[in-house]
Amino acid sequence: MNKVLTGLDQITDIDPKKYPGNIALLCHAASVNKNLIHSIAVFKKAFETRLTKIFSPQHGLVGDVQDNMVETDHSIHPYYQLPVYSLYSETRAPTKKMLEGIDTIFIDLQDVGTRIYTYIYTMTLMMKECASLGIKVVILDRPNPIGGKTIEGNILEDKFKSFVGLHPMPVRHGLSIGEVALMANKYWQTPCELEVISMKNWKRSMFFEDTELPWVLPSPNLPTVDAAFTFVGTVLFEGTNISEGRGSTRSLEFIGHPKIEPHSFLKSIAKKIDHLEGFQLRPISFLPTFQKHAHVPCGGFQIHVNDRQKFKAWELCQILCQQFFQFLGDDFSWKQPPYEYEYETLPIHLINGTDKLYDWYKAQGSKEELQRIEKSGLDDFLNARDSILIY
Repeated sequence: MNKVLTGLDQITDIDPKKYPGNIALLCHAASVNKNLIHSIAVFKKAFETRLTKIFSPQHGLVGDVQDNMVETDHSIHPYYQLPVYSLYSETRAPTKKMLEGIDTIFIDLQDVGTRIYTYIYTMTLMMKECASLGIKVVILDRPNPIGGKTIEGNILEDKFKSFVGLHPMPVRHGLSIGEVALMANKYWQTPCELEVISMKNWKRSMFFEDTELPWVLPSPNLPTVDAAFTFVGTVLFEGTNISEGRGSTRSLEFIGHPKIEPHSFLKSIAKKIDHLEGFQLRPISFLPTFQKHAHVPCGGFQIHVNDRQKFKAWELCQILCQQFFQFLGDDFSWKQPPYEYEYETLPIHLINGTDKLYDWYKAQGSKEELQRIEKSGLDDFLNARDSILIY
């Protein structure tokens, strides 16, 4: 098998004259080529002084900012001496002033394949603004690290749009970031002039290790490829007082709470999850060093994925959330607003993209009811998705 080449890996083979005028680049810490050379260095070599501006998403250009709603300031790059505009600052979309003088903007962001992850919305908001100004957008495509085949989770409902969900997608969407851009351009917003530099040798069946590309954590709490698989489900605990492992060395693989005794809890829920495969819940105790329950021992689980083809993170964690809600009683709570710049809606509704799951938790609904929620509206998404697939 030939090694996968990302869009960035192909920039050195493109005639820079194809993109006349001034160039801007939207990138982050994981924007590296196969040799771990950062995209800014690649673009400086290819376009020299025509690279005039850098844009960065949530967590900052170097990926050092931990939390939701912790903003990054605009700056001057200390080495390249280029302006760096943060799109997780006083604005989530670039202003006309920021885009002034730009002819083409390249976007090189490593997504993780889950709807509740802001980089795809930084991209589509950039596309929307560029459409209004006649600026061309070029996406340097990258692998979906959790593969391009499996779809999981419910479709986002329009009334629960937020910066963790702007488009009617399932939680695990099975698209590359370039394909998300094509979907947005065709179905979800005013189309811009768009080009996707597609990957070479990528197959939809590939997981990240199959690509032979280096893994650079795309955000501070996704240190491993394993965490990208569990994140599909564990992200929902951001809407609760259940720790999703932030402050531990395996964030978004650990889940727990100070009042959970994991062995007895696991025994009590065994029949609720016995239809699910591809994982093992290992009872653990962990001590978060920051965020929820900092410096308080939590009982819970590490989710070990032993068969990625069969593992259904979304369904598993929805059932776990329902059971935590019942088991903990008054010790369970829902995170209150604000969350990602929404000040009225419960965060769990924004994360889930619906309030139906909240009702399902409270009613102790069945797995069949959960699966019906998951399938609602899915056919429309799949039909649209089929029309734009590159690979």
